[in-house]
Amino acid sequence: MSGKSYLKEAGFRMGVLAAWTLFLLTVRLKVMGVQLPVFTKFDNPAAAAETPTRQLTFNYLVALNGWLLLYPSDLCCDWTMGSVPLVRSLSDPRNLATLAGYATLGAILWNSLWVDDSRSRVLLMSLAMCAFPFLPASNLFFPVGFVVAERVLYAPSMGFCLLVAQGGSLLAARRSTLVWSSMLVLLCIHTAKTMRRNTDWQSEYSLFLSGLQVNQRNAKLYNNVGHCLETQGKHAEALSYFHTAIRVEPDDIGAHINVGRTYNHLGMYGEAEKSFRKAKDLLPRPPFGDGYEARVAPSHLNVFLNLANLISRDGTRLEEADMLYQEAIRMRSDYVEAYINRGDILIRLNRTQEAQSVYERALLLDEANADIHYNLGVVFLEQRKTDLALLSFEKALKINPKHEQALLNSAILIQETGGPHMRKTAYHRLQALLEARDVNERVYFHLGMLAMDDKNLTLAEKWFRRAVELKADFRSALFNLALLLSEARRPLEALPFLQQLRKHHPDHVKGLILLGDIYINAVKDLDAAQECYKSILVQEPNNVQALHNLCVVHVERGLMAEAESCLEKASALAPNEYYVTQHLEIVRSRRLQILKRKTIVRSPYSKSKSQDIDSKEGDEVIVNLPT
Repeated sequence: MSGKSYLKEAGFRMGVLAAWTLFLLTVRLKVMGVQLPVFTKFDNPAAAAETPTRQLTFNYLVALNGWLLLYPSDLCCDWTMGSVPLVRSLSDPRNLATLAGYATLGAILWNSLWVDDSRSRVLLMSLAMCAFPFLPASNLFFPVGFVVAERVLYAPSMGFCLLVAQGGSLLAARRSTLVWSSMLVLLCIHTAKTMRRNTDWQSEYSLFLSGLQVNQRNAKLYNNVGHCLETQGKHAEALSYFHTAIRVEPDDIGAHINVGRTYNHLGMYGEAEKSFRKAKDLLPRPPFGDGYEARVAPSHLNVFLNLANLISRDGTRLEEADMLYQEAIRMRSDYVEAYINRGDILIRLNRTQEAQSVYERALLLDEANADIHYNLGVVFLEQRKTDLALLSFEKALKINPKHEQALLNSAILIQETGGPHMRKTAYHRLQALLEARDVNERVYFHLGMLAMDDKNLTLAEKWFRRAVELKADFRSALFNLALLLSEARRPLEALPFLQQLRKHHPDHVKGLILLGDIYINAVKDLDAAQECYKSILVQEPNNVQALHNLCVVHVERGLMAEAESCLEKASALAPNEYYVTQHLEIVRSRRLQILKRKTIVRSPYSKSKSQDIDSKEGDEVIVNLPT
C-alpha cells in the first residue's frame, strides 16, 4: 500500500473515531437535558480562574494525566479542590512538563508518518484511542467537575497499552536479557502496587485515608473521612476532620455545613447556628423580591434546610425559618425540599391556606413525590377537609405503597370517620406497619381502637398494653386501657395505669375522675379520692362532675352538712343536671332524719356523669361508672 493511500485510510479511520466521539457527546448532552451540570470552583478551580491561568492549568493537567499512565505511583480517589495548585504564570516550572507531554505526542505522531505501514497503523490507532476518549475530560468542550479523575484514564489506557506493546515488541526483537528482566521487574512492581491498592479499597474510610496520604490539600477528602466517622457515631472525631477541611479551604461551603450538622448532633446548637450562617454567607446573595436563579450546587442549598430546621426548634422563630426557605426558593425555584419544609413551617404557623399553595406548587415540580401528597393531606386535615385529606393520603400510597406516615394517618382517618365496611382496610394498613423496623406506638393504639369498635376487648387490651410498653407516658393508651379494665370489673388492674397516667399527665381530668371512683369503690381510700377531685377543681373550679363526686366523699364520711353545702354549690353551677338535684334532695332528707333521730346515716349515693370511650388521641372521655 502506498503512503498516500495509507494516509487516506488512516485519516478515514480517525475521522470515524472523531465522529463517534462527537455522537457520544451529543447523546450525553441530550440525556442531561441540553444543560450542563452545576459545578463550583471547588470542584475544578481552574475552570473558574482567569486567563492565562485557566489555559495553562488545563494544558498541564493533560501532561499530569499522561504521567499517571506512565508512572501510577501516587494514586488518589479524589483530585478536586486544591489537589493540583493552579499554574498562574509562564514562569511556573510545571509548564516544562506540559511542553514535554505535547512534544512526546508530537514525536509519536511524526514517527508514525515515517515508518512502515503496520507500525504506522498501530501508532495512529494507539494515539487515537488515547486522545479521543479523553477529550470529554479535557475541559476542551466544557468544564468538568474534577481536576484529575483516574477513572477517565480507563479507556485511554487501552491505547497506551498498545504503545507499550509496540515498544516491547521492538525491544524483544533484539533478544536482550536485560529487556526481558526489566519487563519482569516492571510486572512484579505493578502486581505489588495493585495488591497494595486493593487494601485501600476495602472500605470508604480506608480509601479516603489513603487519599490523604497522597494529598493533604484536598478539603473534600477530610470531609469524606468525617462523613465515614459520622456513620459510625464518632461525631467528636468527625468534627476534627471537618475543622481541618475548613483550615485547608476556608471558603468550602460544604465543610461549614458539616461542622454545623455535627455540632447539632452534639447538642451544641449555638455553635451549629454560627457554622450554618458562615456557610450561608458564602453563597451568592439573591436580590430581595426578584426572581433569581443561582448556579449553586444542590448540596450547598441544604444549608437553608439545616439552618431553618435548627432555628424552628424555637417556636418564636418560625417566621425567621420561613424567610430562609423563601430565600432558598428564590435561589432555585425547582428546589422541592424547600417547598416541603416551608409548608411544614406554615402549618405550624396555622397558615394552612399558604401551606396548601406551597405544596400544590411543589406538585407541579414533582408530581410523583409521595411526601408532598402526604403533606397536602395533613393540610386538609388541619382544614377539617377529611375527604380531601384521605384522597391525598391515597395518592401518596399509590406512589409509595409503603409510605409509613400515609399508611398510619389514612388508617386513623378511616377508623375515626369511616364506616364498618372500611375497618378492614384500616386494619390491614396498621398490620402492614407492624413489619416496620421501628413500630410507632400509635399503630398499636389504633389497632386497639379498631378492636374496641369490633367489641373484641381481649384483643384491644393486648394492643393498648403494647402501646404503653413502647411509650410509658402515652396518655390516650393509658386512659383507655384503664377504662377497659375498669369496665371489665377489674378496677385494681386499672389502678396502676391510672397512677402512671397521673404521674405523666397530672392535668388529665377524666383520668383523675376515674381514679377517684376506683379509690372510693374498690380501694375504699376516701382521702386519695378526695385528693383527686380537689386537684381537678384547682384546674377547673367549675367542673360539676368533680365537685359532685367530692360531695359523695363527704357523704361516705358521714359529713352531711358539708355534703349538702357541696351539692348546693354543684346545683348552682348546673341547675339542669338531674342527678345533682336528686342527690341534693336525698342528702337534705337524710339530714332531716338525722336531726329527728339524732343518728348518722351513711349515703350509698354517688354518680359519675355519663362518659364515652375516647375515639381520638388527646380527646379522652369515659363511660358511666357509678361511684
